[in-house]
Amino acid sequence: MNQSIVVVDNESLLFEHTLLKTITFEQYLAEYPKKNEPKTNIINLCDTEHYLSRGYYCSLLAEARQHKVMPSMATINDLRDLLRPEANGLNAALPQALLDNVPMDATTTLMVYFGWTENAELKKLSRHLFDRFTSPILQIMVTRDSAGVHYDIQRFAYAALTDEQKALFMERLEQFVAHTWRDKTSQRRHRWDMAILIDPNEAQPPSDKEAIKRFIKAASKVGIHAETITAKQMHHISQYDALFIRETTAIDHHTYRIARMAEQEGLVVIDDSTSILRCCNKAFLHDAFSYNKVPSLKTRVVIDNSEETLDAIEQEYDYPVVLKLPEGAFSKGVFKAKDRAGLREKVGNMLNDTALVLVQEYMYTDFDWRIGVLNGRAIFACRYKMAQNHWQIYNHGAKRNFSGGFETLPTFEVPKAVLDAAVKACDMIGKGLYGVDIKQKDKHVYVIEVNDNPSIDYKVEDLYLGNELYMHIMTEFANRLELRGRS
Repeated sequence: MNQSIVVVDNESLLFEHTLLKTITFEQYLAEYPKKNEPKTNIINLCDTEHYLSRGYYCSLLAEARQHKVMPSMATINDLRDLLRPEANGLNAALPQALLDNVPMDATTTLMVYFGWTENAELKKLSRHLFDRFTSPILQIMVTRDSAGVHYDIQRFAYAALTDEQKALFMERLEQFVAHTWRDKTSQRRHRWDMAILIDPNEAQPPSDKEAIKRFIKAASKVGIHAETITAKQMHHISQYDALFIRETTAIDHHTYRIARMAEQEGLVVIDDSTSILRCCNKAFLHDAFSYNKVPSLKTRVVIDNSEETLDAIEQEYDYPVVLKLPEGAFSKGVFKAKDRAGLREKVGNMLNDTALVLVQEYMYTDFDWRIGVLNGRAIFACRYKMAQNHWQIYNHGAKRNFSGGFETLPTFEVPKAVLDAAVKACDMIGKGLYGVDIKQKDKHVYVIEVNDNPSIDYKVEDLYLGNELYMHIMTEFANRLELRGRS
């Protein structure tokens, strides 16, 4: 069972509430954490304006006790930084659409309670700032003049609210607890909360809707309440214990930033940011494969398409050759050059978007192995066949037959050399969940790449293991959460 507790500076500020227990900072300091306590959410209404104040220590100790707290230490420090004279970049970072309704030649004061304000025209701005500076009460003063929009934002003390403001605050507090930090009977059996990051509009997500449902069911069986979130909810990530990314990842992308944010908040994360950083760049993989003697296709890095470079490529490779952008997924950013003219043209075009290009020997096979590896152990295996009349498993230019067929096998039927190569390739990446693409020709195997965000779709990758595959992954989360709790 979850519990939400409000902490205030002293007894004079205690209030009765049907959903919440209210205690003083002294009580929180002396009486918590309690043995066998349920998951605890803390709303810190103590003064946090001053360094080393009661409010400062309330949030600090809450994080040490693994209680979910608002505001977090990061938010407290961020709000304090805004008061520094050199803090002048925030206004420019705001989307213009949020500023269009700010009155001209006037100063507007907004009282924001859990992201809500009475000013309907500026509610989106208020919500945006709450998402960035998640705090129970914010006071925002917005001014618009010929020079632009300027504002001051700071946390507002509960004790300084008028009776009318307190009534509004209590109303929003009740809604926030009921809908965000909820305590539903159906969740009482869960020890932890997990966010599954998805993009509902993604054309080719790593997991389809049915697979997501099965992840959620599997999570529940191991004591995790899992729910889907989108990037718009990233600033509430601290409310969860774990993050499972089921959206296609990239380095210069919100998936990487959310992974980093979640790690900083102490969440168990798959895909972790280091895995994203390493897997999403084929230049890193190429060097890592070479250094660690992972069997892979002959690869060369080029930075220009000069005649000298083209000569060197032709001395080392036969046509056709494969050209790859360092960053790309689902066979995107991968091209084939059949002759010198095509090589010159494609490399030149690719260098408009990147500082280097990977040149790789071409090897046609009827299928590519995809080995799913979790924490250093192979958990599923597929053979992805090439798309019809195409040399890759995905044909992004095709209106029909976008991808080839597949065959899902138990891992014990996979050649040992394939499994060994997959595990070895993952050893240099991390202990997360990976999909390793491997080509096999006769008895030789070649690792193509390691994907940090492997496809797991219903009746594809899970075709042999079924629900057990989802249980494998969620059990790994539960084990890591358990270990985190003991540390």
